[in-house]
Amino acid sequence: MQERDPARRPILPGLAQRPAAAAVDQDTAAGLGVLVNRRRMLTFLGVGAAAAGLAACGGSTDSSGTGGATAASSDSAEIPEETAGPYPGDGSNGPDVLEQDGIIRSDIRSSFGDASGTAEGIPMTLELTITDLANSAAPFAGVAVYVWHCDRDGKYSLYSEGITGENYLRGVQVADENGVVRFTSIFPACYSGRWPHIHFEVYPDQSSITDSTKAIATSQVALPKEICDAAYTEAGYEQSVTNLAQVTLDDDNVFGDDSAARQLGTVTGSATAGYQVSLTAGVDTTTAAGGGGQAPAGGGSQGSAEGGAGGGQPGGYGAPGGQPPSGAQGGQAGYGAPGGQPPSGAPGGQAPSA
Repeated sequence: MQERDPARRPILPGLAQRPAAAAVDQDTAAGLGVLVNRRRMLTFLGVGAAAAGLAACGGSTDSSGTGGATAASSDSAEIPEETAGPYPGDGSNGPDVLEQDGIIRSDIRSSFGDASGTAEGIPMTLELTITDLANSAAPFAGVAVYVWHCDRDGKYSLYSEGITGENYLRGVQVADENGVVRFTSIFPACYSGRWPHIHFEVYPDQSSITDSTKAIATSQVALPKEICDAAYTEAGYEQSVTNLAQVTLDDDNVFGDDSAARQLGTVTGSATAGYQVSLTAGVDTTTAAGGGGQAPAGGGSQGSAEGGAGGGQPGGYGAPGGQPPSGAQGGQAGYGAPGGQPPSGAPGGQAPSA
C-alpha cells in the first residue's frame, strides 16, 4: 500500500504549518522496535496534555474498553491521525471507489453502479460532527467525509475474497451547516487482530475526494465493548465473539496508545432495534495530517496480491500483521515487533488487520 507524504497534505491559505514530529529511535532495550508516530510525539511534547485532561474529566472507558457506551469528547480536541489500513478504497493502494458515480450517499448498506450486493447485519446509523479547530472549533460546514468499514463477516468490499466486485459499506456525505454527516449502515464485525472500528477521511470539499492526498484528516471510530458484547450475540456475528475476546483497546494496534480516549463513539440503541453511533471529530488544518494511507510507524513491507503475504519488518504495534479478513487482496505485511509470529502461525507475517 502506498504511503502518503504528509508534506502533500493541504494547509489552508494564510495558516502556518506546524512542523511534523520526527520519529525517535527504536526502543532496543525493550526489543519492541516501536517508532513514535505523530500522535505519540505530540503527546510527548506536551501538546496532548490538554486533551488528556479533558478525557479525565468526562465519561470514558477503562483500559480494557469496558467503561460503557458514553465516551469522553471535546469540540476543541483534535482527532488523532490514524492509518487508513489496507482496505481504504480511496485509490491510495489500488481500488478507487471515490472516482465512481453514486459514492455521494447516506445509505451505504448496498452496492451501487454495476454492483448489486447488500450487507446484512444489525442496523446502525453513524453521525459524525466535524469541527474546525483553526476557526475556534466552529462547525466545519462543507467538508466531505468518506466512511468505510467491514461487514458482518469481517470482510471489506473491493478487497476481500468473494466481494471484490462489491462496493457496499462505503460512502461520502458533505457536512451540513452544523458540520454534521449521517450514514445508514450495519454494525461492523470484530475481525482477528483489531478492535471493532469504523474508518473515515475528511476532505476540504466534495471536489477533493478523487485525490486521496488531499484528505485533511484520517481517523477511526472505536466502538464500546459493552455494545459490541450485546451486538455480537445476534446471528451472523458468532466469529466476532471469539475475536473480541482476543483483543483489548490497550493492545489494539491503532487505539492502544490512549485506549481511544478521543475516538470512542457514543452509542445508543440495542441489538434488536439498531444502534446510533456518534462522535465529534476536531480537525486542525494548521497541522500536517500524518495518517492517511500510511501504516503505523515502522509498518511492514508491501505484501503480494493474494493475502498480502510477506516478511514483516521491525516496528509498529503488536504482533506481526495478522491474517487479513478472508484472504483480502493487496494488503501490506505485518507491523509487529521483531521475533513475534502472526496469529496464523505462518512464517513471515500476513497482511495486517487495520
